[in-house]
Amino acid sequence: MLWISALISGLGLGSMYGLMALGFHITYAVSATVNFAQGSSMMLGAVLTYTFAQTLGWPMPLAVLLALALCALYGLAVEFLAVRPFASRGSNAWLMATVALGIVLDNVVMLWFGTEPRSLPSPLAAQSVQFGGVGVYPLQLVIPVVGLVLAAVLHFVLRKSRWGVAMLAVVQNRDAARLMGIPIRRTVAGAFALSTLLAGIAGVLIAPLFNVQADMGTVFGLKAFAVAILGGLSSAWGVMVAGLIFGVAEALVTASLGSSYTQIITFALVIALLALRPDGLFGRAEVRKV
Repeated sequence: MLWISALISGLGLGSMYGLMALGFHITYAVSATVNFAQGSSMMLGAVLTYTFAQTLGWPMPLAVLLALALCALYGLAVEFLAVRPFASRGSNAWLMATVALGIVLDNVVMLWFGTEPRSLPSPLAAQSVQFGGVGVYPLQLVIPVVGLVLAAVLHFVLRKSRWGVAMLAVVQNRDAARLMGIPIRRTVAGAFALSTLLAGIAGVLIAPLFNVQADMGTVFGLKAFAVAILGGLSSAWGVMVAGLIFGVAEALVTASLGSSYTQIITFALVIALLALRPDGLFGRAEVRKV
């Protein structure tokens, strides 16, 4: 029973990592950059949902929608303030700029929201149900479904829709994309908005299962980036599957050996897998023209 419970918990946790990693995938696919403020975006979704639903007493659907909208706006701000000024000059300083912007947001929220962890009630996490002989919260079953559905939608949009093809064309050849009438800046900005939106969804989904606090996104963001690299930044399905693998491995190690060994073994596993597959489990090596 312990293993089944750990497996279910790991799938829910891994789906959350996968959602955040999808954000890394979408910005990399469109602009060859990533948003290292993803952890802060996840925290923002959870904190705003708590504030609107619990502090202000708004209906949960309205609180969630407004929180996610503000997460998307935060993504636009990240691209405009921390990525565009540097990427347009061919500089890699956006790496540190996105990290710095995430730290700024974390500390602003800490001053405004406080440091005390808070619980976000949810009908999907109020009472456990029997599944496979063990008691689980319905939300733990919903999170993997949401993650896989979003991965499928994102894969379809990027590969099959005109908007998705236009987004991929931006990173492959900006000059050709511009000549075809594709709005480069708006496309990249939209990718960052979508990136933080996905992280915000992860925050909203996981908030009822964890305490909501200003620094909750730091470790989650680091693990999500590890998942994105492990799955292969160029593959939407890859990062989602890698998230599930990472989450299940983390839960099984915790259940069998204790939490003291969790980070040691899971990140050692990441290193070992990347040594065997440098481009990720589902990524493909880039072809470089010489």
